[in-house]
Amino acid sequence: MEKREIKRYIFIAFLAVAVCVISQNFAVFVSFLSVVLGALKPLIMGLMIAYIFNIIMNFFEKHYFPKSSSKLVKKSRRPVCLAASFAITIAIIILIMYIVVPEIASAFGVLYDEIPPAFTKSKDFILGKLKEYPEIQEQISTVEFDWTNIAEKASKLLTSGVAGILSSAVGIIGGLTSAVTNLVLGLIFAVYLLLRKDKLIKDSGRLRTLWFSDDTNRKLGRVLNTANETFRSFFIGQFVEAIILGTLCFIGMKILKLPYAAMSGTLVGVTAFIPIVGAFLGAGISAFIILTESPMQALIFIIFLLILQQFEGNIIYPKVVGGTVGLPSIWTLAAVTVGGGLFGVFGMILGVPLAATLYKLAFFKLEEKESELGITPPDEEEKTPKPSKKSKKAAKASAKKK
Repeated sequence: MEKREIKRYIFIAFLAVAVCVISQNFAVFVSFLSVVLGALKPLIMGLMIAYIFNIIMNFFEKHYFPKSSSKLVKKSRRPVCLAASFAITIAIIILIMYIVVPEIASAFGVLYDEIPPAFTKSKDFILGKLKEYPEIQEQISTVEFDWTNIAEKASKLLTSGVAGILSSAVGIIGGLTSAVTNLVLGLIFAVYLLLRKDKLIKDSGRLRTLWFSDDTNRKLGRVLNTANETFRSFFIGQFVEAIILGTLCFIGMKILKLPYAAMSGTLVGVTAFIPIVGAFLGAGISAFIILTESPMQALIFIIFLLILQQFEGNIIYPKVVGGTVGLPSIWTLAAVTVGGGLFGVFGMILGVPLAATLYKLAFFKLEEKESELGITPPDEEEKTPKPSKKSKKAAKASAKKK
């Protein structure tokens, strides 16, 4: 046998043994995998941050004295553009918090002022109705309470409640500390990747050339390029779409004279980053807050946003994102559902471009197989122009002459 076949059989045997070992010790494998992923979480977070910030940094680099040949400009281009991308992101986050937080605090202040009077009115209403039913009053008056037993149960509940609160507080503080630590380490790793990205890309290309054959490199390059184009176009399209949707929501609410226009437009725009369900999530929160002012205005807001969602889904989204993502609606819904079930909000956001990448690669493979077998794709058959009557007559005439 050739060396290639021997390597293939060894790999298949190793894979079969690995599958058997994992299936027999699945619980141990899952716990080991969770430990590994927990250790790699800062690096994974850093890769995600670096990829997103690279899109912003590339925009600044294209406009940072592009025609200058000065050494100072070339050396300062990467650090200055990286600092600008972080600065504009922090400014956007601060602006969102400045708009949203005071409005939400005001809405909860209204709730705090309205709930006690509503409770008092409900209580008076119930007591007033009970006067019409003396039997119920009599039953209530005959009810006796064992105050000693109630006090013992209350003390036990209070003790367990305090212990639960303390343990929950410790857990929350520990989780928050871990999240902040992972975020800081991820940011440091992302900054290093962005500053050294040209060298890292060059070194990875050299390693690919050394380890893999030309055919494998070609296939791997196509996978990476397809994934990069899909993810890049998805993030840019979602960002532009979120700005447009939030702006239209703000303008429409101002025209309809609805309260909390700035907060609602910002919430709808920010949550629009989550495909399909994001804008509805922002709409639900906004509608609840508007409900504190007026139920009728909340209903008007819901109707307005449903109309805006139809306009956005059928006109804005195809124009902004277009066919660059190229994923049908049913697969988009499936990607959001599966990604959200596995990894929460991040799974919803990343599930769509990942599914779109796999979808495109599958169709590339399908087109290659069809071209090898000489099969014409249905789309090309539809595009092929049918011969006219004149061309048919000319073909018959030429055939008769021959």
